Amino acid sequence: MTGQGQLGPLMHSFFVDHLITVKGLRPASVGSYRDTMRLLLRYVADDKGTKITKLGLDDLTFERMVGFLRYLEQDRHNHARTRNQRLAALHTLFDYIASREPEMLAVCQRVAAIPVKRAAPAGTSFLERDEVEALLRAMPREGRLALRDRTLLLFLYNTGARVQEVADLRVEHVQLGKHPLVRLHGKGDKWRTCPLWHQTAEMVGELLDSFDSPPAPNAPVFSAQGRALTRSGIYKIVRRHGADFDDPRTKRKVSPHLFRHSAAVHMLEAGVEVNVIRGWLGHADLTTTNRYAEINTRAKVEALRATEPPGPSAGSRGRPVWRSDESLLDWLASL
Repeated sequence: MTGQGQLGPLMHSFFVDHLITVKGLRPASVGSYRDTMRLLLRYVADDKGTKITKLGLDDLTFERMVGFLRYLEQDRHNHARTRNQRLAALHTLFDYIASREPEMLAVCQRVAAIPVKRAAPAGTSFLERDEVEALLRAMPREGRLALRDRTLLLFLYNTGARVQEVADLRVEHVQLGKHPLVRLHGKGDKWRTCPLWHQTAEMVGELLDSFDSPPAPNAPVFSAQGRALTRSGIYKIVRRHGADFDDPRTKRKVSPHLFRHSAAVHMLEAGVEVNVIRGWLGHADLTTTNRYAEINTRAKVEALRATEPPGPSAGSRGRPVWRSDESLLDWLASL
């Protein structure tokens, strides 16, 4: 019989020993697990009618796990995608429990068999090129925060970086030489290198020069009062400058991730091969990158025109987009 006192130490070990030390998850991923476990423990305590501190490992029954998932959908009105994300955390937790508490194996096997629900993929929105240009033109030009904010948004668009990657960016990760580039620390503790436009590199250099003293190698590139911007802080900056470019018709909201989508679509429009885009964005699976081909209506129209048989009235066609963008070819050649 599993004792009540084992749940706390096991949960602590799950986070510290397993998620952080063994799996090497980053703070944002650990935070997602934390949120799931917090909801789970509150649900189980309420269902049993006791305090969380009184719970034991044997209170994590299969029936309660099913009830918890139902609670997420029916009471909290979570989307199936959110429910599936919480379920993935439960699967990881019960896999760990199975390796530590053999008497819980039967319960763990039943929880592992709970299937994910089919859910339509989230809609992918992006900004058109002229919208990005208009947004950047509309941003303030005066003041240190103005420089930081303009550099931040241009950097997001240039690199397609995830918001956590920008929050983690340090001075030592940026090279501002003849071929400027940046190293980004992405998911799965993987690093990747992205070239910077010279315009982006100049603005990053100007931002670093604006600091009160030369920044240390481990100093954050994007900061507020000397401290690195958080994910939330970056989101608020983007929303403050980009809200006017929301599209209520499509429910599109300008966010840091929208710049990531926009970068991918615009590279695709420019003829960049999808595998290059995959490496650029740090996708582990090419399937993730391929979705941009599905939303890129403009690229489909261009492909249709390019394959149209010449007719009697057809004049000389312009060169494909990627052939006319010499700066992009030069940029890719420097990789």
